Formats: sequence, structure tokens, C-alpha cells
Amino acid sequence: MVKILVTNDDGIYSPGLRILYEYVKDLGEVYVVAPETPKSASGLGITLHKPLRVSVMDLCGFKVYATSGTPSDTIYLAALEITGNVDLVLSGINIGDNTSMQVILSSGTLGAAFQAALLGIPAIAYSVDVESGDELEGNEELEPILRTIVRESATYVLRNGMPGALMSLALTFQGR
Repeated sequence: MVKILVTNDDGIYSPGLRILYEYVKDLGEVYVVAPETPKSASGLGITLHKPLRVSVMDLCGFKVYATSGTPSDTIYLAALEITGNVDLVLSGINIGDNTSMQVILSSGTLGAAFQAALLGIPAIAYSVDVESGDELEGNEELEPILRTIVRESATYVLRNGMPGALMSLALTFQGR
């Protein structure tokens, strides 16, 4: 069975994390390891000078490993301590776009995907151009589009690997 790691930079209580988990929970053995609090704009930052804490909790009916670290830390913690090798990392669904060069380089959502790629793990980061989680959760217009994008891209990578020389892929949906 394939192993999928779901993470984000908006923290364990983000609707985007729950939605992403729901979209892929039947595609394999899915682990959720994410920061306990929002860590936006942390890029590829890792924690060096303080201990990392990990708590295991039930969140809306699924197990979550909440860490005190950054999104990049979640990749290391998962790969080295929690899940072992994973076949795919999915990061997001980020609240807000990740489209400018400055944002791309500082984004924690993309940072997690880039960190996975640096470890040789295929990764996809998802972002949606909305102002708040309320616009994402229960959005009947957006939900079927997001579900299709997430499931099709994840399934493609699990079956075929990353296209070309890519190890990380960032998808931003701007549906306005």
C-alpha cells in the first residue's frame, strides 16, 4: 500500500488540511503531520536550537501528529521518526495564493514540498486564492473543482511519478 504524507503551513486546525486529508484518505495509507500552529512564510526554515515536540491527537476523526516545528521540520520528522519512507507528500490546501516569486520562495506550504523534493520524495503543494478558511470550507462551487485537481494530480504522481525532471509541483487555483 502506498504511503501519503499530508502537511501544511497553516496549522492542524486549518480547514485546508482537513479538506486535503478527506480528498485523499482512500488513496493509500495517509499520515497527517503538520505544525500545531500556523507557520506561514517559513519557507525552507528548519528548527535548530530548540527541541521539537510532537503530539498525537484525534482531529475530526483522524489521527494527526502536531509538531512545534516548521513545515520543513514536519517532513524530516515524518520521514525519520513517524512514517518512514513515504511515496508522496501533499502540502496544503493553503489559504491564499502562492503566485509571486517572493511568496513562492517564502511560502511554508511550498517549503514543505521543496523539502520533500530535496529528500527525493515527490511532492505537490496546493493553494487556493481565498481570503479565509470560511471561503474554502463548504464552498459548493469550489469543492468539486478542488477535489478533482487534488485527486487527479495525486493519483497521476502515484501511478507515473513526477513529470519530467520535477520532484515538486505547486498548484494554485484562482477561480475568481
